[in-house]
Amino acid sequence: MNKKITHIITLAAITGFFVIAGNTACTQTTDSLLTDSVDQSAFPQITAQPVDQTVLVGANVVLSVQANNADGYQWLYNGVPQDGQTNNTLVIQNAGINDAGLYFCEVSNGDQAVPTRVASVEVETTASVTAANITTASAHTASETTASVSAASLPAGGPINVYGTPYPGGGSKGSCPGPYAGYVAYTKTVSHGWGWSPSGRVHTAADGSGRTDTKIEYIGAYGDSGCAQTTVTIPNPTYSPVYRFTIYFANNVPTTNAYPITLTGFNP
Repeated sequence: MNKKITHIITLAAITGFFVIAGNTACTQTTDSLLTDSVDQSAFPQITAQPVDQTVLVGANVVLSVQANNADGYQWLYNGVPQDGQTNNTLVIQNAGINDAGLYFCEVSNGDQAVPTRVASVEVETTASVTAANITTASAHTASETTASVSAASLPAGGPINVYGTPYPGGGSKGSCPGPYAGYVAYTKTVSHGWGWSPSGRVHTAADGSGRTDTKIEYIGAYGDSGCAQTTVTIPNPTYSPVYRFTIYFANNVPTTNAYPITLTGFNP
């Protein structure tokens, strides 16, 4: 069985923070690590991590990792090893909505292995292309879509649906969203976020599943932000050129890997 650096590293890549339970526990943990230390020179050294991606439905997704001192790779999708995906590059052809999810790779050298960061893959469509267009007979395949969208066919100003993966992590953040049991972070970075159309359109982000008990937060590239229930409207004229979004669930975090947000007024 492979000796693996603890997957706390992987979880931290999703949540962004650690929890430490007091000085005594820290001392005991440190002593244990010193006692049972492993020569990490035998472990692979990851030099390039897989990166988050947002792609049009029907496009290809390419995730890759570069590492020194490595002789094996195993890609995982939402924590599940993928059969035959044992190269340093993972290619998802003709990506469908159900290919949205969290991906990482376990990079090994003999019986030593380390995980990469977790990369989020999101899939965007026109609002008319929904889960009803997707074949869902299997839990996860590389060719589930029955429709594809070209960049030219995405209408300026939308509406577009973006599918991301819910994460069941609780917390609380101000009065809005307040306490929450989970969230979907639509992870296109601020610098490469969804751009606004300069034609005076109203810019909104709405829960694309029809739920009315979710909270939606936006963050602009220039630091402006806002939060509202079910649908959030960005002041017009917009302050920032691009925005990213998070949907928060007060309870009943959906178990699907593909949860939609609907954006109007934005260019993809």
